[in-house]
Amino acid sequence: MAVLDILRYPDTRLHTVAKPVAQVDERVRTLVADMAQTMYAAPGIGLAATQVNVHEQVIVIDLSDARDHLQVFINPEIIAHSEERADGEEGCLSVPGIYDEVERFARITVRALNLDGQSFELEASGLLAVCIQHEMDHLKGKVFVQYLSRLKQSRIRGKMAKLDRQAA
Repeated sequence: MAVLDILRYPDTRLHTVAKPVAQVDERVRTLVADMAQTMYAAPGIGLAATQVNVHEQVIVIDLSDARDHLQVFINPEIIAHSEERADGEEGCLSVPGIYDEVERFARITVRALNLDGQSFELEASGLLAVCIQHEMDHLKGKVFVQYLSRLKQSRIRGKMAKLDRQAA
């Protein structure tokens, strides 16, 4: 396992649309293990393959306090959602230190493949529903700050550029 580099907004590679995984094999399982290690090290609660510059439809999530309940979604798709929506504060490992309100579906049903390549469906609400939608946005080439006003996006780009200059 390896800790991978996380792309930082406004890196244009974050806007690449991920392709479906053709086959769940050892390469994909290794990617998932590396993504999980990267997410835990960051630390975060979710990570999409796009964020580590792998443009395939893979996300990992772990909302547990003990960091021992990894959930893997390969080729995820939302097959149902509530009409009800909810606002919640979101952050992102690709936009460190930035948090803002984003409106999402309150409840979703997602279909995906697991690490064995088996299809499953999961109903989610609350933080899990938000996290799945957030990570799936990454697979579509969208970062949560794109839901914000142009002014906020501009300020965030400025903050990220300043962080990059300080790190250099």
